[in-house]
Amino acid sequence: MTQGLRTFLTFQGGAATGALDLYREVFDDFELVEIDHYGAGDVGPEGTVKVAVFRLAGGEFSCADSPVDHQWGLTPAVSLWIDCDDADELQRLFDRLSEGGQVYMPLDDYGFSTRFGWVGDRFGVTWQLNVR
Repeated sequence: MTQGLRTFLTFQGGAATGALDLYREVFDDFELVEIDHYGAGDVGPEGTVKVAVFRLAGGEFSCADSPVDHQWGLTPAVSLWIDCDDADELQRLFDRLSEGGQVYMPLDDYGFSTRFGWVGDRFGVTWQLNVR
């Protein structure tokens, strides 16, 4: 039986803490539900995120710093979609999330939306931002 669906973001090199800090600053409704860190003698580097659960924009997410060095990272093929209430909110999110990251589609009218942009934040998570 399915117990629920939650997006899980896997970070490496201690990036989970930085990502959580960014999302706390950017999203007004950010809520850190729980967090557990690796301790001395654990499989992951001490102080890095073993697992965290957080909420933002009406969704629930988990993230961790993987103790395993993976040969892959996050990909733009899977992104998080945010519907903004207005163009000002969209601009603010676009500006903050793209700082140190990458712009895949600048803010514009793309036909399917009159105001849309797609960015990757500095931690590799990609965001499709739209005005309803």
